[in-house]
Amino acid sequence: MTDPVQTLPLPPVDDGALFDQLAGVRERLVASIGQVIVGQHEVIDAMLIALFSGGHCLFVGVPGLAKTLLVQATAHSLGLNFGRVQFTPDLMPSDITGSDVLDEDRSTGRRELRFVPGPIFTNLLLADEVNRTPPRTQAALLQAMQEGVVTTGGRTLRLEPPFQVFATQNPIEQEGTYPLPEAQLDRFMLAIEVGYPSEAEEISVVERTLIPPSAHPAPVIDRATLLALQGLVRRLPANDDVTRYAVRLARATRPGPGAPDIVKKYVQWGAGPRASQFLALGARARAALRGALTPQLDDVRAVAPYVLRHRVLVNFSAEAEGMRSDAVVQKLLEIVPQRAP
Repeated sequence: MTDPVQTLPLPPVDDGALFDQLAGVRERLVASIGQVIVGQHEVIDAMLIALFSGGHCLFVGVPGLAKTLLVQATAHSLGLNFGRVQFTPDLMPSDITGSDVLDEDRSTGRRELRFVPGPIFTNLLLADEVNRTPPRTQAALLQAMQEGVVTTGGRTLRLEPPFQVFATQNPIEQEGTYPLPEAQLDRFMLAIEVGYPSEAEEISVVERTLIPPSAHPAPVIDRATLLALQGLVRRLPANDDVTRYAVRLARATRPGPGAPDIVKKYVQWGAGPRASQFLALGARARAALRGALTPQLDDVRAVAPYVLRHRVLVNFSAEAEGMRSDAVVQKLLEIVPQRAP
């Protein structure tokens, strides 16, 4: 049995009017998030690509780089319901999805089970330090991320759209962590590496700690508008060159006959077809957010590191030589032809 979810009625779609709004919405979001986040412009741009594509996002960075604050500020700027789960080794799947509790009517003595929804029943879910919980609990996110539903107690419950998971991961601590399986990594549209701020940005961060904290950013759009803009991005046209280049890049990451030498030497497993889809979709979103109706090859190249870095699994030889998946992706961007010969 699938329980229905009440959704907002959407107004008649006018793609032209929606497209005219998109660039302005991006500017307002960047300004709103900038009230609490210093710098990290490339991170914010990549996050907005995932947001307007309707995809999930994995933020990878050391502690203290405002990853959690960034997601919180984004949720407030969008006026979305926001949930946060701190992943720990003792976290159970029911702590995420919810569970049945036994209620008793004191007047009649009648008892019945009542489902108490977990934090996953939200619009934007922050999965903090997602690699700190065992695989069984990590798997509780899989169905929700792929299908937008949660199965519990023999029932399948739909999640109210939009539903997106923004997860964080610490790359330097290995003790007490459980690496995300490839199946779950593949659910994330983008993997965004969050780096240290510049000296000037860090000075600004320190100065802000000396003044009273500011209030949460005010919403700049509503949920219905976000859903409409996400639908628009998926309807935008893409020329054949963009689609074919996206497919060539994804296929070039896979070892086997005809693979580039760097892939044969260093890659154990390459990106699947979902990478091709996300390359094309991310290129559409990036172009639209900059006011371009049709994506170009440069848009594919710009989103490729975010789409491919967590889908390219390097082998032992690469690890021994310090070759990371990012370096493999950059080399492929140099050697894979942008247009078919």
